[in-house]
Amino acid sequence: QVQLVQSEGGSVQPGGSLRLSCTASGAYSDYYAIAWIRQVPGKEREGVACISSTGSRDGFTAYTDSVQGRFIISRDGDNKTVHLQMNNLKPEDTAGYFCAADGPRTTRCMLNPADVYDYWGQGTRVTVPS
Repeated sequence: QVQLVQSEGGSVQPGGSLRLSCTASGAYSDYYAIAWIRQVPGKEREGVACISSTGSRDGFTAYTDSVQGRFIISRDGDNKTVHLQMNNLKPEDTAGYFCAADGPRTTRCMLNPADVYDYWGQGTRVTVPS
């Protein structure tokens, strides 16, 4: 099993930036693909970004179209912490954000469906007022 602990979110003005972090612990936690998934009440969960485990070796990442070029997902050198750098935030980015882990695996990560992810962080709220 792997445990995920997220950093706090916050409220950011449109055009601003915010970085979310997710720290994994547990055996072989660096062999888990990590995704950031967001949810707005009344809507389906949306995979925002994912990064493959160290086992995939190619560091593959994927982004949903609406955040491509604005968000960056990355791992720390210890491969335990995954960051989501969110730039040029928009009101439509307002949501609850969850990090989630799938693995152990050596294949590339998947953005969707969210159900493939077995372990979840506690969630954090990101608000971008309109």
